[in-house]
Amino acid sequence: MDTETTYLLASPDTLEPVARQFIEEVLPWGDIFAFYAPMGTGKTTFIKTLCEALGVQDVINSPTFSIINEYRAEPSGELIYHFDCYRLEKLNDALNLGAEDYLQSGALCFIEWPEVMEDILPADTVRITIEEIEGGARRLTARYNKTEDK
Repeated sequence: MDTETTYLLASPDTLEPVARQFIEEVLPWGDIFAFYAPMGTGKTTFIKTLCEALGVQDVINSPTFSIINEYRAEPSGELIYHFDCYRLEKLNDALNLGAEDYLQSGALCFIEWPEVMEDILPADTVRITIEEIEGGARRLTARYNKTEDK
């Protein structure tokens, strides 16, 4: 069963309310969230806002060079992995970092530039696209293909 929902990020002021709505409506769909969007459309900014809304107290930034950042939400203690796969050239690069272990950990995984990992993403990965639309606003669409065993 396919499920889809769309959000409008009309301005920076709408980031936090949309992130909270996303957490309520989309986060229950799964653990793995793959963000597809062109450079500069706000993947990192939205993930940062999600992490803050989930209670992460650490400094949240793009793991461009480390590839994977680990955060812990407070007070729940929930583990969150934030991937930035932009610098990975092939699937083997992700495998060498232990990507499969992270994806199977049960922790939340937010993945920017997931294309290189496409072959190891679970079938029930929540896929998010962010598009820039007229006036600089962003359209965020979350799609989920619910598998029978979930």
